[in-house]
Amino acid sequence: MVAGEFLQEQHVLPDSTPDGSVTEGNTEEDSGYKELSNGSVHITLDPKVLEQELPPPDEKEAMLPGEQNNEALETRLYWRRFAVLGVFSLYSLVNAFQWIQYSIITNIFMDYYNVSSIAIDWLSVVYMVAYVPLIFPATWLLDKKGLRMTALLGAGLNVLGAWVKCASVGPGLFWVTMTAQIICSVAQVFILGLPSRIASVWFGPREVSTACATAVLGNQLGVAIGFLLPPVLVPNTADDKDLMGHNISIMFYGTAGVSTLLFLLTIFVIKDRPPLPPSKAQAVLSTGPAEDYSYKKSIINLFKNKPFILLLISYGIMTGSFYSVSTLLNQMIITHYPGEELNTGRIGLTLVVAGMFGSILCGIWLDRTKTYKLTTLIVYILSFIGMVVFTFTLSLGNLLVIFFTAGVLGFFMTGYLPIGFEFGVEITYPESEGTSSGLLNAFAQVFGIIFTLIQGQLTTDYGPLSGNIFLCAWILLGIVLTALIKSDLKRHGVNVSDINKGQAVPTELPSEKVSSDVKLESSI
Repeated sequence: MVAGEFLQEQHVLPDSTPDGSVTEGNTEEDSGYKELSNGSVHITLDPKVLEQELPPPDEKEAMLPGEQNNEALETRLYWRRFAVLGVFSLYSLVNAFQWIQYSIITNIFMDYYNVSSIAIDWLSVVYMVAYVPLIFPATWLLDKKGLRMTALLGAGLNVLGAWVKCASVGPGLFWVTMTAQIICSVAQVFILGLPSRIASVWFGPREVSTACATAVLGNQLGVAIGFLLPPVLVPNTADDKDLMGHNISIMFYGTAGVSTLLFLLTIFVIKDRPPLPPSKAQAVLSTGPAEDYSYKKSIINLFKNKPFILLLISYGIMTGSFYSVSTLLNQMIITHYPGEELNTGRIGLTLVVAGMFGSILCGIWLDRTKTYKLTTLIVYILSFIGMVVFTFTLSLGNLLVIFFTAGVLGFFMTGYLPIGFEFGVEITYPESEGTSSGLLNAFAQVFGIIFTLIQGQLTTDYGPLSGNIFLCAWILLGIVLTALIKSDLKRHGVNVSDINKGQAVPTELPSEKVSSDVKLESSI
């Protein structure tokens, strides 16, 4: 489309010559169009035409165009982005491993520390409890001090918690291991909100969803390893507590060593942002005056955003359900299959690894299509179906069936996590990615606490079936809420359009400030 075509579509010119020049009209309405002798065209338009807001891009038309650029804003991708993503994913992995390493062998730690199952459950729940009050200072720190400072705090606290656990090996030292787990749970606050920030700040528009999914995948992989390794490293040696303590210490010291190495890599690799932004959406944000940013106003804006509120609740329900299932998996499996601690870990591994594939595939799909709401709704519905099937096949007495149903459940339930992050960034742009992601995680923790405690009590009193039906009912409600979310792809609208005062406008319009007089050079 040549310059001037879009304006002619908006306000039809009554008199024009075949070569595209505009002649002076014979009516009062046409008096605004004048022919200039130098070959350029001077057009006076009604300001109301230019002030009209264009609708956000429809999901069906949201494919990224092959050739669109904006010469006024320079963007560039750096190879360092892969190192940043890799290091973050690895120390996020270790933090997630430390979250689930107790719950998957609940009966062993109950015996070693001589405590109840509720006490071991709290070693998982404390991650969720710590997140809720600390998320606001954590997201404030991310917005004010940047990605590097937040990453260093997360990795540093992760190391500290891991080493404190090494001092908790002893039957009477449960309070020490709880203290260490509290430290790790604080570290998690500075980790969970970073995937969307890293993806937005370091990766281009064609890879941002895949990058976010990869960052989330690191945390999921940590959960998977947390399901797999503890039953192998700490077998149930109830008759020999010294051997049990030795095995626990091997697990703790190994975790501490890996955490230390990753903290050192974090110091040298992770930076706040690249020298040049990776996308036009980031370029627009980086050109805005920093003093205009208000964290309090950002929070208020997010809570006034009705689609985001619906997403907060639906995301909290789905992710809280995943946290509850992960925490209570050992108790659910052992109820029907006594002595199968090792297979319980393998079932958990299957659940999470399938979810990792789901995360990556969904991220690639979103980068290709930008159909955020449709993808979110479909994955939510399939997660509900997977939960129902898992619930009613758990007691069939066939472990192979449980492996299969857990894999299906994990593929969709865990695969949903990065979709929710990216959908949240899209419908809240230009608000901070860290703030929107932090709020999503906060609601996930709140629902996770509620679901874990209630489902755990139902499982203890009435069996796994009643607890799982409780989750199914809530996930069904989440489907309804997701269907009500209005899809408004704000960030994508900026990436595919020229920039004018931070608003998405057609690429055919000039990038200079629009006034009632728009000057366009002749295209011939």
